[in-house]
Amino acid sequence: TSYQRFILYRKFSADYIFNGHEVLQDHVLIAKPDGTIVELIHRDEAADSVEAFRGIISPGFINCHCHLELSHMKGHIPKNTGLVDFVLKVVNERHYSEAEILAAIEAAETEMKQNGIVAVGDICNNALTIPQKMKGRLRYYNFIEASGFPPAVAAVRFKRASDIYDMYAVFMSSNAIVPHAPYSVSPELFRRINAFPSSRVLSIHNQETSAEDELFETGAGDLTRLYERMNIDISFFRPSGKSSLQTYLPYLDKAITLLLVHNVHTSEKDLSFLKHQAATYKLQPFFCLCPNANLYISNQLPDINKLLAHDCAVVLGTDSLASNDQLSILEEMKTISRHFPELPLASQLAWATSNGARALQMEAELGSFSAGKKPGIVLIERVKGLQLQADSSSRRLL
Repeated sequence: TSYQRFILYRKFSADYIFNGHEVLQDHVLIAKPDGTIVELIHRDEAADSVEAFRGIISPGFINCHCHLELSHMKGHIPKNTGLVDFVLKVVNERHYSEAEILAAIEAAETEMKQNGIVAVGDICNNALTIPQKMKGRLRYYNFIEASGFPPAVAAVRFKRASDIYDMYAVFMSSNAIVPHAPYSVSPELFRRINAFPSSRVLSIHNQETSAEDELFETGAGDLTRLYERMNIDISFFRPSGKSSLQTYLPYLDKAITLLLVHNVHTSEKDLSFLKHQAATYKLQPFFCLCPNANLYISNQLPDINKLLAHDCAVVLGTDSLASNDQLSILEEMKTISRHFPELPLASQLAWATSNGARALQMEAELGSFSAGKKPGIVLIERVKGLQLQADSSSRRLL
């Protein structure tokens, strides 16, 4: 408005302000009308014209794992089917009209924005999300997904992913070709992904089901049913005798950042192996938790305390509306708080902001209230002290 053009600064206060790293009280956040942070000062220094709110003010949330292109499948897949039947539903029943898909993409992005999300690590198997992303309402890191378990299809599957990558690269700079999951990517396809120059920030669905490790350790388990239903001949496959993570991680020695998504069945041995590999190859792993999707698909959760005991860097994601009732990082935190009440809210807020920004290489602008950044300003309402409640909600202030 014409009035806003003459406003030099806006001042925000709340019961608590989380600056991206710690919780502060009796502070005021000063920002320009366009959202650029000026400074965070003590309330005594702020003079007047402070907009006061009840709740917690936080930088905008980073959704490190989403499938925006599946938004049209909301409510389509029954809950607690297990991963194999969930994947079969997605593969076989995702084909709606393009108009329905595009409308659902726009509605889902609007939902994320209203819930305080400012940036998304988005899985892409086609170019359908490009028109919406070009509007610039949210920041995106586009993870172009490659899959193909038989080695014979590696070349054609990588070419397909590369063609989609080129479409995104015309309009956006943050893109990578990434492996879908250990059980859907051959060693040859892993090697091609690893060698692709722009794929230094990678994402992979990791150990979402116990059947994944069973496949690599013994060659058996429920994933063999997936191959049978999809008419995929795996007679070539020889189990490594190791967990899936220990089998595929050596193929990704050129990655700089790796987002491991789900981690429901990641073991102590896996974490020790990862720590050694990360040190050897200067890899920064992030463990992306999507608890509502895990409960939706298999009614299981990762052992978060085990991850923290190994000093794992944690971030948060929503997964897709095919596996979630909403796209809200706050709802993911509420679920974590219900199942792990001992975890401080400040830790979860760091996962949702500064950690997420680092994982998506966006920390220069997002994730914290540092001067000069434009991280978005979010208000978390209906909290009790630093405890989330069942009716806690989040919304953008700026």
